[in-house]
Amino acid sequence: MRCPYCKQDDDRVVNSRTSAEGASVKRRRECRRCRRRYTTYERMEQSPLRVIKKDGNRENFSRSKLLEGVLKACHKRPASTDAVEGMVDEIERELHGRFENEVPSSVIGEMVMQRLRELDQVAFIRFASVYREFKDVSDFVEQADIVLGQQRAADGGRAGAGQDR
Repeated sequence: MRCPYCKQDDDRVVNSRTSAEGASVKRRRECRRCRRRYTTYERMEQSPLRVIKKDGNRENFSRSKLLEGVLKACHKRPASTDAVEGMVDEIERELHGRFENEVPSSVIGEMVMQRLRELDQVAFIRFASVYREFKDVSDFVEQADIVLGQQRAADGGRAGAGQDR
């Protein structure tokens, strides 16, 4: 590995940890020349997955593009970066497990929405508004009503759950 600071390729691994259920390895390295430390990640190389877009075009699956979209939906929300990255890792693993070469973008969008609904409902609404191309406020209200109905059902249909005295 070449040091990002002095560009030498003489380093030592200080610490290694597996992450994402063993799908990647995080390594702390120290350059033997300049003594600065840096982090590298190793991921298993998988066959490239192509995404079939709504217009029929195809492009390579991009984990970073998926992560960026989810992080935008979670902007200024209490969802941790670790939780978001874990969610993206989970989606990526599932996609590679279910699809060999190509996956429709609609499948990816639905997977993200399903997980965002559980992680943060506001982030879910934000993502859904872009993904489903909401045209006006009534689309927001309709989706919010669905989320609220599901939340009430999960609470056992009790109004003001947790406010009993």
